[in-house]
Amino acid sequence: MSVTASSPQTQPDTRQPRQAMGELSAHDDGPALVEAVATGARITVDWADGVRSHFPLLWLRDHCACAVCRHPLTRERLFVPLQEIDAAPAVAIDDGVLRIDWVDGHESRFDPVWLRQRRLDAPDSTPDPLPQRRAWADDFRPARIAHHDFMRTRGEREWLEALLRDGLVLLEDGPLADEEVSRLAGRIGPLRATNFGARFDVRSKPNPNNAAYTSIGLALHTDLPNWRQPPDIQLLYCLQNEAEGGESTFADGFAVAEALRESDPEAFRRLAETPIDFRFQDEDHDIAVRAPIIQLDAAGRPLEIRFNNWIRDTLRLPLDQVDAWYAAYRRFWQLLHDPRYQLEFALAPGEMVAFDNRRVLHGRKAFDPNTGKRHLQGTYLDLDLLESRLRVLAR
Repeated sequence: MSVTASSPQTQPDTRQPRQAMGELSAHDDGPALVEAVATGARITVDWADGVRSHFPLLWLRDHCACAVCRHPLTRERLFVPLQEIDAAPAVAIDDGVLRIDWVDGHESRFDPVWLRQRRLDAPDSTPDPLPQRRAWADDFRPARIAHHDFMRTRGEREWLEALLRDGLVLLEDGPLADEEVSRLAGRIGPLRATNFGARFDVRSKPNPNNAAYTSIGLALHTDLPNWRQPPDIQLLYCLQNEAEGGESTFADGFAVAEALRESDPEAFRRLAETPIDFRFQDEDHDIAVRAPIIQLDAAGRPLEIRFNNWIRDTLRLPLDQVDAWYAAYRRFWQLLHDPRYQLEFALAPGEMVAFDNRRVLHGRKAFDPNTGKRHLQGTYLDLDLLESRLRVLAR
């Protein structure tokens, strides 16, 4: 969303961005600025603890937070950094704040804590509440957060941190209430709708259009890999589980992908570099995409797993690649279903499991619908919303 700038003010508002933007004020503890010098195309600043940093002039002008450069209400940037800055400005430490008087008459002020967090020679110095992803160890057990704790800030933060870190977290002792999964998800953000709706029921039913709506066992898979952007986070809330069987199974796809890379580098390379077709069809939908099973990031680390044998479409590969691809697929399948990499438990009524659908594969054992009812309600959330919610709670 863009904002159009109004006419410049005669006296610019030199406030720093408000704390809602995640930036600290001068009242927060932190080392004080003791000196600032404009040298060439940058400004060098020194803090009281001896740290020195350099900031390019154009970078500082681009990050000015006054009401001329940022909208005073939305704090969105209005300044466009298109012109070079040829003349050095006047700089001073004014009441603990770096003040810059530009040659065109504009004034900028920078809080020392804000500058310290954004040192260009220390890019990791900006505080970030998001945890690093952690591969499952052999003794991994998911964190369990009580429902009443989740409804408080601290418990919700613990739940979010565990989900982002481990890709899997459990909520327990929840009410047996219809749509409770929607209410819990709504604390994070809007539900991610798919062709199955924004909220769906997982139970055996006549004329199913998905294997999840039967009583058969489900091998490990990710949901909706046939979408260009599959759902990030899946929530499954148990309302009834009286039937025999139906235990849930999970595996950390990233950990298994790395195990495949170590044991069979060629199989890993083939699954990461070979796009294949995924497709879902029913009377109303025909959703398809072509993508590799293992997607890597720029550093070569697993970024996403697309694995669902039911909706893997016709394998369209050159003849001389087919056998090698099947061998790689078979090896990955074997590792995924190796008990060393699997986690298995039965969801009890009032429990909810949440997991990263683009990392953690899930499945279930077959169950007998004649021995009792089994009813789960599910929905999806976008990863951006989880990260946003954790940042909001952290500040």
